[in-house]
Amino acid sequence: MTASHPRHRRALVVPAGMALATALAFLPNTAATAAPADQGAASADAASLSYVVNVQGGHGAPAHVKKAIAKAGGTIVTSYEKIGVIVVHASDADFATTIRKVPGVQSAGATRNAPLPSAATTDLGSPKVLSAAEVAEATAEAAAGQDPLENLQWDLAAIKADKAHEKSLGSPKVTVAVIDTGVDDTHPDIAPNFDRAASVNCVAGKPDTSEGAWRPGAAESPHGTHVAGEIAAAKNGVGMTGVAPGVKVSGIKVSNPDGYFYTEAVVCGFMWAAEHGVDVTNNSYYTDPWYFNCTNDPDQKALVEAVSRATRYAERKGAVNVAAAGNENYDLASDSITDPSSPNDGTPSDREIDPSKCLDIPTQLPGVVTVASTGAKGLKSSFSNYGRGIIDIAAPGGDSTALQTPAPPATSGLILGTLPGGGYGYMAGTSMASPHVAGVAALIKSKHPYAPPALVKALLYAQADATACTKPYDIDNDGKADAVCEGPKNRNGFYGWGMADALDAVTR
Repeated sequence: MTASHPRHRRALVVPAGMALATALAFLPNTAATAAPADQGAASADAASLSYVVNVQGGHGAPAHVKKAIAKAGGTIVTSYEKIGVIVVHASDADFATTIRKVPGVQSAGATRNAPLPSAATTDLGSPKVLSAAEVAEATAEAAAGQDPLENLQWDLAAIKADKAHEKSLGSPKVTVAVIDTGVDDTHPDIAPNFDRAASVNCVAGKPDTSEGAWRPGAAESPHGTHVAGEIAAAKNGVGMTGVAPGVKVSGIKVSNPDGYFYTEAVVCGFMWAAEHGVDVTNNSYYTDPWYFNCTNDPDQKALVEAVSRATRYAERKGAVNVAAAGNENYDLASDSITDPSSPNDGTPSDREIDPSKCLDIPTQLPGVVTVASTGAKGLKSSFSNYGRGIIDIAAPGGDSTALQTPAPPATSGLILGTLPGGGYGYMAGTSMASPHVAGVAALIKSKHPYAPPALVKALLYAQADATACTKPYDIDNDGKADAVCEGPKNRNGFYGWGMADALDAVTR
């Protein structure tokens, strides 16, 4: 595949439809609309880059490493001593090469190609916003006991969440962290379930806990708010219903104003979740600037190591990490993939990679739940990445309405979610599938409050509804196979262990 793709939350760009122009304009937020002011002195230098320096964890950064960083012109932004990851800003192009030679440094690499702050301005696309007329029509047709927009949410029935809600909405003692572009906690469907103590802005690579720092700015992507609503929109007679409408949701903002998810921010996000009692993290993105990080490259190797340490630490502290598989219809189990988009903050070019050695992080990291997307007909979404032994589970992420049309009264094959400023809208992508699984994991944790992450994942997979390969997979009916599924009904490349099951999560 050689076509460029949207950067890079794992949602697809869809037509804006009838835009609610004022919905984003009045979102209360002052801390997160510009590049963070606390990025360190080096950020003032237009030539500065950000780096991660990985040393042995658990002992703090050795004094001689700190001295070497300073001697090489680096400024330490923060140090995650428990996992041995140091975030540094430096302007010397040879900084990483120099630091790798220092005894005790296990790996080091630049987290980006663009100088601080990122200069990218690519439009991220917009969700299809629900108009006032559409809201009114859906509200009039809502059944007794449903939230007003619930009859538009075909995805809830697809994972039996509607039936699950008759038995349990989930526990308020369980928190799902949305590691993403920020969450609007003032939204009426999110506010009742928002966990302020577990929310933060990690864009600079270290925590910013100032009021509202976790919210998206008016010009920033609504992606994280959409994801948060899918997980835990309250069942409160307002708007829509989340998969786990009784659990808590927090916002961990890791995407900068230009839409990049850099390594230092992602590491900070996992570490914050680990230290603040988060039970599940949702990760609907890939870590910039490389779609796939090849471990034979010293910079990319360091990024894989840093994020791996952070995800492992979060899991050791009790968090189940759930991630989107990606939207390029790639076979992640193949011998070779053409990646045309990396580095996305520099000059990308087609490169052939081996996905077993060049990893999409965090989704391909050990222990992370990798989620594929399905549409309204229960088939793999036309865009969803796949791969036997890579995909763990599937869930609704939507698809073109023309390809997979939902049953009435739902009208869109996309996924409904909350939008900043109190609105609602449709999006599609594995970004939308992952929060469904995160919500089901939260229901499992609610049912089994003392279950460690390994048991929650085991139950998640055991309870999934086994789904056989779609053969042939000709989603657009043009007579040509659009992807090839391999594996048995209970563990294959399209659906993993099967479709997530919310009803089993609250009854078994």
